[in-house]
Amino acid sequence: MNAVGQPYGAPMGRKPLSVVVAGGGTAGHVEPALALADAVRRLRPDARVTALGTERGLENRLVPQRGYPLELIPPVPMPRKPNADMLKLPLKVRESVKQTREVLDKVGADVVVGFGGYVSLPAYLAARGRTPIVVHEANARAGLANKVGAKFAARVLSATPDSGLSGAQTIGIPLRESITTLDRWQLRMQARQFFGLHPHAPTVLVFGGSQGAQTLNTAFSGAAEALGRAGIGVLHAHGPKNSVAIQQVPAAPVYRTVPYLERMDLAYAAADLVVCRSGAMTVAEVSAVGLPAVFVPLPHGNGEQALNAQPVVSAGGARLISDEETTPQRVIDEIIPLALDAPRLQAMSRATMGSGHREADQVLARIVLEVAGR
Repeated sequence: MNAVGQPYGAPMGRKPLSVVVAGGGTAGHVEPALALADAVRRLRPDARVTALGTERGLENRLVPQRGYPLELIPPVPMPRKPNADMLKLPLKVRESVKQTREVLDKVGADVVVGFGGYVSLPAYLAARGRTPIVVHEANARAGLANKVGAKFAARVLSATPDSGLSGAQTIGIPLRESITTLDRWQLRMQARQFFGLHPHAPTVLVFGGSQGAQTLNTAFSGAAEALGRAGIGVLHAHGPKNSVAIQQVPAAPVYRTVPYLERMDLAYAAADLVVCRSGAMTVAEVSAVGLPAVFVPLPHGNGEQALNAQPVVSAGGARLISDEETTPQRVIDEIIPLALDAPRLQAMSRATMGSGHREADQVLARIVLEVAGR
């Protein structure tokens, strides 16, 4: 504290910067918001960053873990098709906006930064005409909340070009520092020891997001014996509500199954190749750490997962396999030969790193400070 009781770094006579981030619901919304929060605090240690969320979102676990205050507001889910819920929407929006406005007043918000999802829409409407807004779109196709917010935002940013938001500046996705500074090669032995993997065998990382993916679970558990006989180790996160039965080959590299990966940095460091869904955050992290990938896009939604992966695939850093084609036989025919082809993996790694945006958190933080007038 300085002589007048303000934190060091705060201009004399001015209150500390107050930033509100709205990115609740899924990890794809929460993690970029927290990466921005960390970057803002590195630039302005006196800044107060408050996260908006709902009772059921992952933010209830992730935000407190990272040391930021969380304010809960009613969610505003947008029905995909006309139904009875559509009639209730105006009342839900009004109540959520009212409570969000109370939060913005309470924390003295200087700027609101939204990342899409259920929490962002009321945040944008509550801040409109009162508090400057910054919108960040992580997906290749913008969602409804960000399309609304972009209409009256001071700045609009996106992870990829052609997101559907007019005038958006492409900066990539803000990622946590443990990912952007990760040296996979330096941490490899430590990471493999942490997960109990073979120290030298080619290793494939398999995961389907925070809840797992049944397609990947079935394909890899069905090919477990072939993977073992080929001398390939596997680290497979099957999801906390799922389980997989693995037939382990004697004297083969370990096939390690876990419900969830708390240490994604070590999981990336342990792997030579990753097979996973292609959510925007996953693609961004894999690209940032230079990990060759085989992406299996979620077959639902509006096709944005395939679009998320396309820039990395086009650059030569990844391959794309459809969900329906991801079978044990496809793992045997395509994944095993690729995992054993070290020169090919090295070339893919170089191409993957070239398609990433490691500095997105810093770029967005500077834009947020500029919009806030700080």
